[in-house]
Amino acid sequence: MPVAGPVRVAIVNDYDIVVRGLAAVLDGHAELVRVVETDSRLPVVSDVDVILYDTFGQAQGRAMDISGLVGSSSARVVVFSWNVDRNLIDQALATGASAYISKSVERDDLLDALDRVRRGERVVAVSPDGAAAESGRVGRWPGDEHGLSPRESEVLALICQGLSNEEITERAFIGINTVKTHIRTAYRKIGVTTRSQAVIWGLQHGFEPDRSRDVRSQSRGHP
Repeated sequence: MPVAGPVRVAIVNDYDIVVRGLAAVLDGHAELVRVVETDSRLPVVSDVDVILYDTFGQAQGRAMDISGLVGSSSARVVVFSWNVDRNLIDQALATGASAYISKSVERDDLLDALDRVRRGERVVAVSPDGAAAESGRVGRWPGDEHGLSPRESEVLALICQGLSNEEITERAFIGINTVKTHIRTAYRKIGVTTRSQAVIWGLQHGFEPDRSRDVRSQSRGHP
């Protein structure tokens, strides 16, 4: 049965710039999607249809805490990620996610997926060739204004969280050599040569996880 009104969405990620950037993308389509809440390191408190979980710097796959995201609500979780490894997708769905969306999808496809999930469908939308989706430029991320790519920024964010290179491979689902390459290119772009210098730079430029909540409205109607 069709559901009246726009899809009510909460956007979740540890970084305020990430949730606000994604909210800005969706805000231009209030007739289809209403961003009710954005959260960084805080649980969702609003009555929403969909929790959009951006994986930047976050636990993924079987490590995701879906029950913690949903709580006692009936909201469905949509994973929004650069990682399109089939095993990772299967883990996320088995853990309880209702959809897995690659960041390479077009904005209209994301809007359509959110509506389909609200109607009870399980959705997987990734690049047709299965390639990594870093070419997607939906939203923002820490360090984008300094020329850091999404993956370089994510690796730097995980360094600032205190993770070792080996731990970063597990969290970001990329190989150790790829991690080292991203570290080298990120260091060159931000003008540092050591890990401690990178952490200091990162903490001065928005790479420390935030703790914030913005509850806009819990109504179904249009603005």
